[in-house]
Amino acid sequence: MNTPNKLTVLRMILVPFFVAALLAGQSLPHHYLIALAIFAAASYTDHLDGKIARSRNLITTFGKFMDPLADKIMVISALVCFVSLGLANVWLVLLIIFREFMVTSVRLVAADSGVVVAANNWGKAKTVSQIIAILAVLFLQYLLELVSLGVLPAFTLFGGDPAAWFTLAGNALILIAAALAVISGVIYLKQNWKIVAREM
Repeated sequence: MNTPNKLTVLRMILVPFFVAALLAGQSLPHHYLIALAIFAAASYTDHLDGKIARSRNLITTFGKFMDPLADKIMVISALVCFVSLGLANVWLVLLIIFREFMVTSVRLVAADSGVVVAANNWGKAKTVSQIIAILAVLFLQYLLELVSLGVLPAFTLFGGDPAAWFTLAGNALILIAAALAVISGVIYLKQNWKIVAREM
């Protein structure tokens, strides 16, 4: 297994540690910061493995399939946890998950026909938007955690509860990610429809 593929596998291994930290709650002080650090590290491996694979000509069929799959596992895990914590709109998350299952199904059908469907620019933009949204939600929640720990003084935002504003901001970013997910999913389906139709 080459270095880029090892980084992809590492990203998947980090997911349960991220989920455990995120859901730890008050039993683990600074748990949002820990979750943010793990997610940021996992996200960086996504950038790093692609960069190494291209620069050293180490692009493999395994990498083309598993790299986007690792992204999906990482992102969906975070979003499902957000729903559980009341930090994300369930319908936006379900829309993103539906898109991921649909694209994965297209990839599997294409692979059965000997075609490898790699990520395109829309898919990459979707992934970046999701990562930014998740990191932003984690950071904003960490600010609230610092208040609860007494590290920061209590504050208001626009005269209201900052928790409500932070949740609204997080959902706005997730909405953008969901919109890009739908657009990229339609493009994937359109580009590979002949393959899908042939197998129907």
